[in-house]
Amino acid sequence: MTTRSWRTPVVILTCATLILLLSFGARQTYGLYLAPISKIQGWEIGVFSFAMALQTLIWGLSQPFWGNIADRYGAGRVVSAGLILYAAGLWMMAESTSPLGITLSTGLVTGLGMSATSFPIILAVVGRSVSEKRRSMFLGIASAGGSSGMVIVVPFAQYFISDAGYTAAMIVLAVLMIAIVPLTAAVAGKPQSPEGANVVKQNTKEAIREALGHKGYVLLVTAFFVCGFQTMFVGGHLPNFLDKSGIDAVTASWALSFIGLFNIFGCFVWGALGGRYSKKYMLALLYIFRSITIIIFIMLPVTDTSALIFAAFTGLMFLGTVPLTSGLVAQIFGTQYMAMLYGFAFTSHQVGSFLGIWMGGLVFDLTGSYDVMWWSAIILGFIAAIMHWPIDERPVERPQASAVS
Repeated sequence: MTTRSWRTPVVILTCATLILLLSFGARQTYGLYLAPISKIQGWEIGVFSFAMALQTLIWGLSQPFWGNIADRYGAGRVVSAGLILYAAGLWMMAESTSPLGITLSTGLVTGLGMSATSFPIILAVVGRSVSEKRRSMFLGIASAGGSSGMVIVVPFAQYFISDAGYTAAMIVLAVLMIAIVPLTAAVAGKPQSPEGANVVKQNTKEAIREALGHKGYVLLVTAFFVCGFQTMFVGGHLPNFLDKSGIDAVTASWALSFIGLFNIFGCFVWGALGGRYSKKYMLALLYIFRSITIIIFIMLPVTDTSALIFAAFTGLMFLGTVPLTSGLVAQIFGTQYMAMLYGFAFTSHQVGSFLGIWMGGLVFDLTGSYDVMWWSAIILGFIAAIMHWPIDERPVERPQASAVS
């Protein structure tokens, strides 16, 4: 028995899910800060919107870097460093009183922290811990952990915002980030594939060259841009959209929680479907359903009830792309460089997130409305559905093992 035998797939899954619960859950609270921080500091909506947008961009651009380190040396130290950066960034956000301060703390520091604690890093560890037969379901469960954070962390943060102000909420979350650092022991250690897996070793350059030469991977990465645009626009601007529609802040926070609550079920369902049916077709259907949901929401009067119903249906599809996209990467290329290759896809996702959040604030400041953004999200959803159809999801053939440099 090795000294690492306690890291069973269930232990890894449990700790990974808890990390995602807090790290992603905390990210979903940022939409709650948009209105109060802008009002108290006397900023336009676009100031904090840009900080959030820059955060998602830094998050995405640094993702392949963190992913490559985790793939080669293990995720434990990467995630630990990320949690510390995340905590420092939240503390700095609470102390920021200028546009530059909030941009650096939110955009740069927490952006780097989120990147090191996010889905590509965590899901790669979970994906390697189990066989291909169980992988899609395990990825779905771990993805649901992020949604559980939305259900738990968003109302938790709203309580502190309402009771003591947004700075108190940020500081409490910073402390919690430090508190979960010990959980990273479960995802530590040099990456290994599941027992019995037939692995052809590659070096980093070979893995990147192979992926970029795969047309299906390029389509998958490009389409993931749309997921970021849609989800981060909704997550970042739905509270303000509801506020301008006459919906109170408590209902808005519950709407975000509903997204998280129903996304728990959504991740399980989409993860299970991805294990039984074609992942590319499931992704195409998901994007179509998203666009239809938005059309119905914006065409009807906005009420407390319609907001919560929209949030529920959105939640069923919110992170369903994550187990399907990450599972498809692993299915095509294997798990050796899963964190890095899914990291490149996540970079595309975060570029979309940057534009969704930033343009949401910019369009609102210029027009006083989110109409252009809603219809952009609808059209892009249908385009993404079409892009998934021609993807070749068969595993790549590697007739000869490549030497690791």
